[in-house]
Amino acid sequence: MTKNDYIFGLRAIIEALEAGKEIDKVLLRKEIGGDLARELMAKLREYEVPLQRVPLERLNRITQKNHQGAIAILSPVGYHKLDQIIPTIFDEGRMPLVMVLDGLTDTRNFGAIARTAECAGFDTIVIPERGSVSVNADAVKTSAGALLHIPVCRVRTIAEAVDYLRQSGLLVAGATEKGAIPYTEADFTGPTAIVMGAEDTGISPDVLRRCDTLAAIPIIGHIGSLNVSVAAGVMMYEAVRQRRL
Repeated sequence: MTKNDYIFGLRAIIEALEAGKEIDKVLLRKEIGGDLARELMAKLREYEVPLQRVPLERLNRITQKNHQGAIAILSPVGYHKLDQIIPTIFDEGRMPLVMVLDGLTDTRNFGAIARTAECAGFDTIVIPERGSVSVNADAVKTSAGALLHIPVCRVRTIAEAVDYLRQSGLLVAGATEKGAIPYTEADFTGPTAIVMGAEDTGISPDVLRRCDTLAAIPIIGHIGSLNVSVAAGVMMYEAVRQRRL
């Protein structure tokens, strides 16, 4: 991480938030207290920026300067609002194609999915604020720059995002081995959101219950599942195939 990737100091981070800097997350020393720290935490809630409590040693590994127990990791791109992007797509007379990532944590998988999503013409990628990948320099590099082109929406929870997408008229299709139909039988020709789950646990039960359809990719060999970025690619290009018929 270079010095251009972060801001340190309580007051400096507060001012960066107020100035509209794109901040991926803030690392705050676990035992920190005081009025300025409380002011920062209030600002983080106001601007919906994730906060992570960390030991002092982690902060010191990033910088030895007087960070005052707070370091903000900058995002190389700005996050978008889902409730602004979807209406815009409809206003342009297009049918949205959305990739939703429920709990994905591996940056390389994220970058690979973003690269495929951009190539496949998807309109946006949705990730949660917490317990997930984020748009950092490594993700941008792994995506071959795709994350500089495809909008990423960061939402409070994926369950809430799925509810919003359904209410907006999108069919929400979850990719899971629990799927009742093969992925080729799901209808992706209309407004569609495809949900991919975490690498180890798949789509969370709360989100699974909200999906309109659950689609499975057949596994012929002995290994029980595909890498999530490969599975996402299969699902995305099935949507492309159907829309080009």
